[in-house]
Amino acid sequence: MSAQNKHKGVPKHNAVFEPDSLPANPKSEQLRSIVADFSRRKFLTASSVALFGSALAGLNARAQSRASIEAGEHDHSASDPGPEDKPVLEANPDVNMPPPTDFGDMPALWYSFDLVKKRIEEGGWTHEVTELELPASKDIAGVNMRLTAGSYREMHWHTADEWSYVLYGHARVTVMSPDGKIFIGDVSEGDTWIFPAGHPHSIQGLDPDGTEFLLVFNQGDFSEDGTMLLSEFVATMPPEVLMKNMKLSKEAVSKFPQKPLYIFPGDVPGNTVDQDRADVGGQTVTTSESYTYKFRAEPPFRSSEGGEMRKLDSTNFPVSKKIAAIHNIIKPGHVRELHWHPNASEWQYWIAGKGRMTVFFPVGNARTVDFRANDVGYVPSNAGHYIENTGDDDVVFLEMFAAVQRTFRSTNGCDGCRRKWQWRILALTRQPWQRFRMKSWELFRGCRARSRGKPARLR
Repeated sequence: MSAQNKHKGVPKHNAVFEPDSLPANPKSEQLRSIVADFSRRKFLTASSVALFGSALAGLNARAQSRASIEAGEHDHSASDPGPEDKPVLEANPDVNMPPPTDFGDMPALWYSFDLVKKRIEEGGWTHEVTELELPASKDIAGVNMRLTAGSYREMHWHTADEWSYVLYGHARVTVMSPDGKIFIGDVSEGDTWIFPAGHPHSIQGLDPDGTEFLLVFNQGDFSEDGTMLLSEFVATMPPEVLMKNMKLSKEAVSKFPQKPLYIFPGDVPGNTVDQDRADVGGQTVTTSESYTYKFRAEPPFRSSEGGEMRKLDSTNFPVSKKIAAIHNIIKPGHVRELHWHPNASEWQYWIAGKGRMTVFFPVGNARTVDFRANDVGYVPSNAGHYIENTGDDDVVFLEMFAAVQRTFRSTNGCDGCRRKWQWRILALTRQPWQRFRMKSWELFRGCRARSRGKPARLR
């Protein structure tokens, strides 16, 4: 059966669109009136040459560049007889020698907490990756902090929301809401907390060895060194004002800290959480909202032989109104599918494993980056990308979004619709230009009820 008969009214791929060759439907009538204004010669010149010619010329140029790259990788062209930092090269094979599909310029997509200095205090340390290290990340900054058993991160507050994931050990957190109510809770590895902007809070490491955690802030230029510390606030106030405000004696006020405490040592609490709550006033001052969540214990919303995905956003953690997260596990040899996020940029923290990611952004820009534990990744909003496990162990990483919820679209489907798109891409790209333009909207319609799981005819 010829393509003409098979697709009734649809010409072959190399056929020229003339008014009489268009399908008989209302959309065709509008196109027919446009095409009728051109002669066959003018249409060929304006359409085929201008549209296809320029496009193919660009593709041919890219193909030649790729061929040149591939040829260079297999001869002496890629040799480097000069000095090399081999451990760095081995950890970043796709950065130094990118695949031939990489092209153009992209902002920095990678950094590591292991490259930034630690601020060490008695009782722990902290360091951060912000817009200074990843200039393209305007929406999110990250902090990695350690507290030994008994040590405190003193009472403080921020201009941004603080979202945390516990990487190690145990801690007790305390936060005060704007209405004066208090929340006290214990967290362990895999748990999360959220402290909204302006909410004073503190953190204390517990037995046996304190804690380590990741902090995420919905502010790219955030710095942990610029937080509002209670000790610093009090130290800058005149003593007579403190005496009047707190109704304390001069002797009591003289014992207040004279400089910021930030992180300082203390004793491991002997009280339970319930006992601490009772000490501050019991149920009358206890907030009804929970500021902690057992994220790692959350059932995965997507699971397969290739891995698992867990989400945490305002739908299951109501107090987290500005930061959403996905906890990913990718098994060796598997890939997190090609996808993009329409509503926010993606900030990643790699907990375990080894992998790589390629990010695409128009026009024709692509960059491949390698990742290991303690690395940070960044993907611009709407930029297509994948994540591949290139190691022998599970890849575990967090995707963070400065948004109330995370959304995504992929080449394998979309939220709430697992219909495969491959057949649509193949079908559309085999059609002539005008037909492709008229029907390409179907690619982004997701799932059509009438298809019933089968490829729908393009008609």
